[in-house]
Amino acid sequence: MKSNRLHTVYCVIPILLFVSCSTNKYAATNKVYKMQAKDYAKTISAFPPIAQSIDSLAADSQSWVGSINFGIRKPNFVILHHTAQKSTDQTIRTFTVKGQSEVSAHYVIGRDGKVVQMVNDYLRAHHAGTGRWGNDTDLNSSSIGIEIDNDGFEPYSENQIQGVIKILAVLKKRYKIPTANFIGHSDIAPSRKPDPHDFPWKRLAQKGYGLWYDEILNPPPVEFDTKLALRIIGYDISNISAAIVAFKRHFVQIDITPVLTPSDKLILFNLYNKYL
Repeated sequence: MKSNRLHTVYCVIPILLFVSCSTNKYAATNKVYKMQAKDYAKTISAFPPIAQSIDSLAADSQSWVGSINFGIRKPNFVILHHTAQKSTDQTIRTFTVKGQSEVSAHYVIGRDGKVVQMVNDYLRAHHAGTGRWGNDTDLNSSSIGIEIDNDGFEPYSENQIQGVIKILAVLKKRYKIPTANFIGHSDIAPSRKPDPHDFPWKRLAQKGYGLWYDEILNPPPVEFDTKLALRIIGYDISNISAAIVAFKRHFVQIDITPVLTPSDKLILFNLYNKYL
C-alpha cells in the first residue's frame, strides 16, 4: 500500500511541475506589464497632473481643480490583423520583447480559436502604426487591435473565425462600437499593410461587425465621384491607387488591381450611401 502511495506521489509531482512551468512561462513579462501599469497609474493619479502646466503662464495665473466628471479611454474602433508569423507562441514572443519591433495587440487568436489577451482594453496597444481612417490619425489611441494567427497565405480556420466573432460580440456590446467601425489593418494603412489577407468580411458583416454591400446594386450617377466616395468611407486617398487596392482587398477580394471596374463602382456607390 505504501509503495502504491509513493508511486502516486511521484507521478503527481511531474504533473504539478508541468502546470507550474506552463503557468509561469510568461511570469517575467507579466511582471514587467504590472510594473508599467503601476507607473501609468501613478501618472494618472498625480495631483495635480505631472508636466501639464502651461509654461507660458505665470504660476499665479493657473491653478488646478479636480473635476468629478471624467472617465477612462473608451475604444471606438476594432482593427483586425493577421500575424504573418508561424504560431501563437511566436507572436507572443514578438509582443513581449522590448526594444525591437515594440508592437503589441490587445488580443491574439490562435489557429485553434483560443484567445490570449495581452493588453487591457483601456490601454493603448501598439498595433495600428502610422495610418488614417476618416479624420482619425492615431488609431492606436482609439482602437482595440486583434491579431489572428495566420502566416498571410493560409485559410483561416473555422475555430479562428468563431473566436473573432465571439470577441467582437463582447467588444461591440461593452463599448458600443458602431457597426461601421470594425475594419482591417489594410483599411487604415493602405500604402503599407495587406492584412488580414482574404478575410471573410462579409460573414462578419452579416453578424453586425462591419458594413457590406447589398445583393441588388443600383448604378451610380454619371457624376459619381469615386475618390470622394472612398474618402467618405474612411480611406486615406493621398495615394489613390493604394486606397483602391485596400477597398478591393476588403470588399472585392477576387481582384485587387488599383483600378475600379464597373462592378467595383457599383459596390463602392452602394457602400458610399451606407457610410453617409
